[in-house]
Amino acid sequence: MRKFSKPIIIVSRCIEFDAVRYDGAKIKSDLVAAMKKYVNFIPICPEVEIGLPIPRDSLRIVKNASGLFLKQPASGKDLTLEIELWANNFLDNLPDIDGFLMKSKSPSSGLFDAKIYPSIEKSASLGRGPGFFGAEVIRKFNHLAVEDEKRLLHPRIRDHFLKKIFTLADFRELKKKGNYDSLVDFQAENKLLFTAYNQKELRIMGKIVAERRIKKENVFTEYESHLWKALSRVPRPGSNINIALKSFGYFSKNLNSNEKKFFMDVIEDYKIGKIPFSAVSTLLRGWFTRFQEEYLLKQTFFEPYPPELADIGIESFAYDERDLWKQVQDQ
Repeated sequence: MRKFSKPIIIVSRCIEFDAVRYDGAKIKSDLVAAMKKYVNFIPICPEVEIGLPIPRDSLRIVKNASGLFLKQPASGKDLTLEIELWANNFLDNLPDIDGFLMKSKSPSSGLFDAKIYPSIEKSASLGRGPGFFGAEVIRKFNHLAVEDEKRLLHPRIRDHFLKKIFTLADFRELKKKGNYDSLVDFQAENKLLFTAYNQKELRIMGKIVAERRIKKENVFTEYESHLWKALSRVPRPGSNINIALKSFGYFSKNLNSNEKKFFMDVIEDYKIGKIPFSAVSTLLRGWFTRFQEEYLLKQTFFEPYPPELADIGIESFAYDERDLWKQVQDQ
């Protein structure tokens, strides 16, 4: 197994850490529980940070002609200024991090699905949008990995999030050291991963790495901006399949007809959504080891994050694939 840098992730404190929800509960997440071994989490709860007790009366986002406000219907308090001041101060003073994992539907931490109301009185919601802290996260850090715990139950969203946080963590560590040769290795070992994500940005990053005339301190900054762009959109399943098939070609001549058919059946199962891509990767890595395909064994595409995190807590959702990613990114 490859050595992974530990991502630094801001997480909603109520998810697997402390019972700080408005009702005094803690949210269970098998994925977050498993990630604790591999991730440096920074747990926060905006509502507690601004002085609200546990438990507490619920909050709601209210929209009127003057804008959006965070209010507590039971007390009539307007907490907009408090949470905006805290959010901006917290986010402006963060160390280098790799992403955020927020509580869905929260009027403070929600990223896109917090209910918005016309008043503090009982009424139907006007729609949904980010919470007050969540909105600032999206505005300032949308280039990082930003998700909520509910969306991570979807296999493709979870896979993308994990790939992104571990790739960004690796880059953060090598950027800290400022070693140019390490950047060359990073580009080489992630070549297939970047090919699946964005071939245009892959070429740009390759050119930046190859251009030794650029001063070293500028190489990492420029490279990083294109790394963010490269990882901004999830690869299509077809891209993953193409890379798997080309890699299979390295050693397929050494396999018998039954093995070849089995592999093509596995590819078809992935194509129709019956199995995750981790099943394809595991099969291929077994053959890489068997036939000593060192180049492919070093490619992060086939082991982008710790295998123990693959396929934890998968659920099926009727998401429209066209809208799967833009919910967070287009806010």
